[in-house]
Amino acid sequence: MRHLQLEPVDENKRQAAIAEIDQLYGLDCISFDEKSRVLNLAYDASRVNLDNIEDILSAHDVAVSHDWWTHFKEGYYKFVDDNVKENVIREPWSCHKSPPGSGRKR
Repeated sequence: MRHLQLEPVDENKRQAAIAEIDQLYGLDCISFDEKSRVLNLAYDASRVNLDNIEDILSAHDVAVSHDWWTHFKEGYYKFVDDNVKENVIREPWSCHKSPPGSGRKR
């Protein structure tokens, strides 16, 4: 789950951006809280990342809030997304696989 506060913007632009984001492969759910202006997202970070979502927001002239807390969360979310993406392509190590020549499969 990701939670991003958005800057005030025309409702039509915001709805168009949300509709486009909702079509992304790997997105589980998206919602927007009008009162707090928070965009709530759940997605598979091996297929979608925050940069993809922010690109769509920018294309519709919707900006993520520039306060320090949102900026801090963005950095953390991007770090986690990158970790997930990297771990998908790497082979398991250590106790997650059988030693060579053991004949055992896990």
